[in-house]
Amino acid sequence: MKRFSLIFFLAVIMTILSACGDKEDADTVVLRVCNWEEYIDEGGWDDDELIELENGRNIIGENAMYHDFEEWYYETYGIKVKVEYSCAGTNEDLYNQLTLGDVFDLVCPSDYMIMKLMAEDKLVKFSPAFFDIEDEENYYSRGVSPYIRKIFDENEIDGESWGEYSAGYMWGTTGIVYNPEEITRTQASNWELLRDSSYKRRVTIKDNVRDAYFSALAVYKRDKLLSAEFVEREDYRQALAKEMNDTSDDTISAVEEILRDMKENAYSFETDSGKADMVTGKVLANYQWSGDAVYTIEQASEDDVELYYEVPSECGNLWFDGWVMLKAGLKEDARKQHAAEAFINFVSMPENVVRNMYYIGYTSVIAGCDDTTVFDYADWYFGADDNEEETIDYDVSYFFGEEDEVDGSYVITAVPEQQYGALGAQYPSLDIIRRCAVMGYFDDETYEKINNMWINVRCFDLKSLF
Repeated sequence: MKRFSLIFFLAVIMTILSACGDKEDADTVVLRVCNWEEYIDEGGWDDDELIELENGRNIIGENAMYHDFEEWYYETYGIKVKVEYSCAGTNEDLYNQLTLGDVFDLVCPSDYMIMKLMAEDKLVKFSPAFFDIEDEENYYSRGVSPYIRKIFDENEIDGESWGEYSAGYMWGTTGIVYNPEEITRTQASNWELLRDSSYKRRVTIKDNVRDAYFSALAVYKRDKLLSAEFVEREDYRQALAKEMNDTSDDTISAVEEILRDMKENAYSFETDSGKADMVTGKVLANYQWSGDAVYTIEQASEDDVELYYEVPSECGNLWFDGWVMLKAGLKEDARKQHAAEAFINFVSMPENVVRNMYYIGYTSVIAGCDDTTVFDYADWYFGADDNEEETIDYDVSYFFGEEDEVDGSYVITAVPEQQYGALGAQYPSLDIIRRCAVMGYFDDETYEKINNMWINVRCFDLKSLF
């Protein structure tokens, strides 16, 4: 009898505890976040990695940033949040996961996938409160570079700007990492390098259709893109974007032939191995994203190998990764949307921007504006030592300032090589930026045509089957 009573008592206690747990779970917002691998600070820094900035801030990553967010959100808003953090390998992998039923609230795709998700009406528009710069917790709206904000606001899908549905995270260019002892800057300033037989089996190309298409398209349109008549047009930026998004049948055919030449000339098509191949000297030039270019240049430097980065003179691809909220995840849940917007603001906090940039090596869209932390970090990271005899003034005010121009308000004093090295890759000059274009997304019909062309180049010729 006593044993039965004890069991009954324990059962009652467990029921009460379970009910309390259910209440706690009901009060906790679960935020499902999907990002790229190694694309956020995971913490665990060594003590000697402490970043001490001129403005007095000391920055170090102890915990994973998404766990720090949970604590910050509760302290700031009094609401418990649990982040379920996962990763995707590519934009296409992410899209397939969504198509197959995986549910996320907040994801970080690249520019063209953001456009695709917008066009398919899969995204939630940011709340008006997210853009309130009077709110001190709105670190994104208060701190995003005016240059980046302008790009997001001016580009549209179906009459609605990107900025209504997406918040930038990282940005950069595409170009060529090269060994200056073997390849001149003039040669690296030309996409034609990728099919130059003088460097047969000594160059690598990106193994995805969009980046490969962009480089071959620039080769095809080189004469036009570099002509004085074209460059001096009042609407040059718009005209450049139009040319670099040409997907007419004739253009696709011409690009296919150029890509065949590049394939024959290349050491490999690659996604990630090009960085190591450059460091080891296996190849002399590598078509690369600017963030990976920084990594490659710095890894090579540790082995006393000097590498440079160049955006070819025809044009470069201006790319972005950004945060978007998914309708399928949020389901009009105001608490989830608040947590998702707060997560974007948390990673846009200047000290957290520094943590992420240091950890992953890419360039944040956040300038900080009235907070100098991000610029102080760039100056701390790239600035020349006091004992350097030869230096240059590298002006990045177009990014950190209020206008799309250089005015001397934000200058990094660096060694001359940095303008072609990691600094130039991370913060390209305004002259380079002005010859860069955003590549749009392909609709289903265009994607099928370009994908078939890519299969012809990479695998076998579909035309030979008919």
